[in-house]
Amino acid sequence: MATRTVPKHLRKYTIEQNYDSYTAINHAVWRYVMRQNHHTLKDLAHEAYTEGLQASGIYTERIPDVSEMNQCLAPFGWGAATIDGFIPGVAFFEFQANGILPVVAEIRKLENIQYTPAPDMIHEAAGHAPILCNGKYSEYVKLFGEIGKKAIATKEEHDVFEAVRHYSNLLEKGEATEAEIAEAKKQVDEKSKLITGVSEAEKIGRLYWWTVEYGLIGTLEDPKIYGAGLLSSVSEGGNILSPDVKKVPFDLETIIQTGFDITKPQPQLFVCTDFEQLIEGLKQFAEEMAFMKGGTESLEKAIQSANVATAVYSSGLQVTGVINDMITDDKNDPTYIKTLGPTALAFNNRQLDGHGTETHQDGFGAPVGKLKGTSKPLEALTENELNELGIVAGQQSELHFESGVEVKGIVTAITKQDGSIVLISFKNCSVTLGEQVLFDPAWGMYDMAVGEKVTSVFAGAADGEAYYSDDEETTSKITHNQEQTELDALYQTIRDIRAGTSENPTTAIEKVAEELQTQYPNDWLLRLEIAEVLHHNEWLPELEKAMFADLESLSKNNSQLTSLIENGLNIYKTTI
Repeated sequence: MATRTVPKHLRKYTIEQNYDSYTAINHAVWRYVMRQNHHTLKDLAHEAYTEGLQASGIYTERIPDVSEMNQCLAPFGWGAATIDGFIPGVAFFEFQANGILPVVAEIRKLENIQYTPAPDMIHEAAGHAPILCNGKYSEYVKLFGEIGKKAIATKEEHDVFEAVRHYSNLLEKGEATEAEIAEAKKQVDEKSKLITGVSEAEKIGRLYWWTVEYGLIGTLEDPKIYGAGLLSSVSEGGNILSPDVKKVPFDLETIIQTGFDITKPQPQLFVCTDFEQLIEGLKQFAEEMAFMKGGTESLEKAIQSANVATAVYSSGLQVTGVINDMITDDKNDPTYIKTLGPTALAFNNRQLDGHGTETHQDGFGAPVGKLKGTSKPLEALTENELNELGIVAGQQSELHFESGVEVKGIVTAITKQDGSIVLISFKNCSVTLGEQVLFDPAWGMYDMAVGEKVTSVFAGAADGEAYYSDDEETTSKITHNQEQTELDALYQTIRDIRAGTSENPTTAIEKVAEELQTQYPNDWLLRLEIAEVLHHNEWLPELEKAMFADLESLSKNNSQLTSLIENGLNIYKTTI
């Protein structure tokens, strides 16, 4: 099976991995977490996790090369692409809908080794990829992508997303001052207070969180992990059986009513019986979404979003743009919709020739509904019926809608798709509703969308490749880079010794240990790696004891390191 390629309009979210820029400390953090997780989770994780690790191109000793992952995942209908941190939800789900796992290039810092609120290589690669090798779960995640990319968020939620993205990046990169972090947190809190109600995007985000990220499967008494957040967390993954973590049976309504905090361990987890239950729950949720329901309520969601969305007419015509206004009748049904700024028209997710954003760059407006005195919708009228109504190319025509909207102009073209009329174009056209002018002849050509109803509304563009083709950055120029330090050089020395590429390993270890004592008295992970190498090669027993004593002292003096050091010591005695 061929490897997956990223659609053009999603490439602006990708980043060059630049694999050689990962430092020896980066690889050591990866190795520590992977060994801990394998040791801790081998009996707690779903069987697909351990089976899928190597199959998905993931190894314990080194950070994965995402290009290798892309090839390894191909037989399972998936690929992988490297991205730069948080990306908008619509884009994230569209990656998954296309069978591409977005993998963050960054890896958590040593000080955040147990958990990071920002997405990172460990979470995305080690957490998500292995389970995708299970066919039924893969089906669920792809379906989630198809549905999730259509979920509409409010403008306030978009603002909170940007604030959270900024805040979590500050926490992970570790370069911000306390004042900057406090200000970022304040912005998150202030913007969060502006959110009223729970949008469909927030609800489906909760469903994703409590399943794909933090889901358990099996029974309440003996649950297994499949959620990536648990599979990539040294602390949370091994804590699932604790009575302090409440286990709740999978229930769709309960899940979408349960919020979460990405910066804290989760107080409860939901347990599904099997992956089929997840698929059925997702389909049930989709039935209440705007893309399934259409109509006024769905258009209102798009207006509240103030972001690009698509309205689908009953003719099949898709109008993509920022939907900013609509007119309704006394039954509260939409009779006219308007977009703001660049708009494109499509059918069956393919942009219509001549109707991209360059044609409709200043917005778009069109009536919704039936013509007066007709029993059939306009989109279903035959050529003879159009002739009887005077709707003929090259002739002056007047269209009187039941809503009161009147369109008067010279028909220049009638566009059909799959036997339905989707668009009627006019010149010298005026569109009015009573005294209200909706379109003036001076504004140019008028392309009138045709459809009795708006049957679907969803976030994003119908034809993303075409709609976003004029973006300045269709391909990201960002490259992952990591600064190398003197401490990295010490880590690299031990890494080379473990790989068997050092000519005088014991002498090199002694030099590294000396540097640690004088320059880096608080570094625990490299001491752990030195102790491990010495123990398994039966080298320098006195130095091993010294490393062990240092680790005990660090553990005693810093409670945050206690479990990390103890867990590391437990493993190095049995595994190299």
